[in-house]
Amino acid sequence: MNITAELVKELRERTGGGLMECKKALEAVGGDIEAAVKMLRESGKAKADKKSGRIAAEGMIAVVLSPDEKTAIMMEVNCETDFVAKDENFRQFANKVATLGLQAKVNDVDALLALSVGGGENKTVAELRQELVAKIGENINIRRLILVSSANLLAHYVHSGRIGVLVAFKGGDVALGKDIAMHVAASKPVALSAIDLPQDILAQEKAVYLAQVKDSGKPQEIMEKMVQGRLQKFIDELTLLNQPFIKDQEIKVSSLLQKHNAEVTSFVRFEVGEGIEKGKTDFAAEVMAQVKS
Repeated sequence: MNITAELVKELRERTGGGLMECKKALEAVGGDIEAAVKMLRESGKAKADKKSGRIAAEGMIAVVLSPDEKTAIMMEVNCETDFVAKDENFRQFANKVATLGLQAKVNDVDALLALSVGGGENKTVAELRQELVAKIGENINIRRLILVSSANLLAHYVHSGRIGVLVAFKGGDVALGKDIAMHVAASKPVALSAIDLPQDILAQEKAVYLAQVKDSGKPQEIMEKMVQGRLQKFIDELTLLNQPFIKDQEIKVSSLLQKHNAEVTSFVRFEVGEGIEKGKTDFAAEVMAQVKS
């Protein structure tokens, strides 16, 4: 059967496959486009499964807000190299999938992967990911996502595609919310206030400080003050409200919010690759191995 350019074009649009890959698939199934689609999708799944064990610690943070800016989704999508993280196909995939997730209001990666892509494409997000893996040649994962809703306002900030922040707040305005989101991106608070910090972490830190001062020879009440001072400094460094504001180190974030009669109710910060143990490459050893072989 003569495989026309129009048939190859249609298959490419439906699967995202390469030109020669689509032509060969059509030739293999005698021009049956549905069979060719199935063949390419199965091939893409096989390639994706083969690459699934490879470390993907690069990527981007995608943030999409609803038109009223009261609901937002933030998602980390990973790949293996910074080169692919900047690839337009990868970035379009991340933003498209984030938009689908917001529309469906999903708060779980498995639920997101099961969503239909729609738009006339008979495939799921999971299948779309498989096709992108086959096309780009790297492991690609949707690692995590969070859906945030606020009765008031949401602010967001994305730094270089690698750090994303969502802040829910009352009072103030969008500019203040953006400033707070930028502060969270730069200062990495782990909790809103002291009461939000895990008590076991505070207890462990206090035990360390007690061990540090117990042989100081100072009176007990002085040692207690030293420990409390160090513990408070630890709390201040980790809590948003107690941190010095990034744009004006003379005031704390809590004072800034008070000045604008505003309140932060919650925040979330994602950074690409945090917590993923990256593989170490010994390029010298690789070169020597090639020389020896």
